[in-house]
Amino acid sequence: MYRGRTFSLSFPPFTPWVKRIIIACAGIYFLQVVAAALGIDPQKNYLELLGLVPYRAIHGCIWQLVTYSLLHGSVGHVLINMLMLWMFGAQEELDWGPRKFIEFYTFCIVGAALTTIAVAYALPHNLLSLYIHTIGASGGVYGVLMAFGMLYGDREIIMFPLPFMMKAKYMVAIMIFLVIIATFQPSQGGIANIAHLGGLLFGFLYVKFVPQRSLAFRVGEGYFGFRNAYYRWKRRRAARKFEVYMRQHNRTVSFDEHGNYVPPDDAKKKNGGSKSGWVN
Repeated sequence: MYRGRTFSLSFPPFTPWVKRIIIACAGIYFLQVVAAALGIDPQKNYLELLGLVPYRAIHGCIWQLVTYSLLHGSVGHVLINMLMLWMFGAQEELDWGPRKFIEFYTFCIVGAALTTIAVAYALPHNLLSLYIHTIGASGGVYGVLMAFGMLYGDREIIMFPLPFMMKAKYMVAIMIFLVIIATFQPSQGGIANIAHLGGLLFGFLYVKFVPQRSLAFRVGEGYFGFRNAYYRWKRRRAARKFEVYMRQHNRTVSFDEHGNYVPPDDAKKKNGGSKSGWVN
């Protein structure tokens, strides 16, 4: 890749979550190979349980929204997916940090699964699509590619083994085009390719609309903001009740607009005086 005027043929580092995902997918594929060697029927023993089957996922097997990404159909399938994850995901994890990267990857994986389920249910003339399993990390990997094209679009990439270079944004555009074409070719995967499109879509949505501090941070910030607003409302309400109670006993107490107690001497001051020490 080019970085400014510097040209480098070095491989990217194995960042924490990229390394864990690669180890998990490679290890599970090894178990799939061992199971096949022992004569265990994958369709009956684990594909229906861990692969993404739209009908089952909707009827309680929620874990399939994630577990399908850990299974692969062949050596080439897992090798290409993990190589692409390493080559492009490592840069994103270096820039975003591990927490935001795994949130992004999971967002794309789940988004690709939901897109596959939605399309399967939108095809009433093809009920078989509800029971066809989808496996592979391609949804997450295509999300990683989309993010790379959006964030590092002008970075030039060697199109190995072809002897030329191409900007990342053009490479991503070509891959999107190829995925769209493959989606409408039943012989090239059919409904399973919808996961690729779903990963691309959710990768775009994440980079475009999720705050820089990550989705979890935004959700947590919203939750704590709502919780604090609720506690402030409770304090103001308690202050009003206490004022009514004290008036009934011929005593007067003062609270400010935030529910903080104002001592009698301070209440006489024009500026409202000091607070009681409660934190607003």
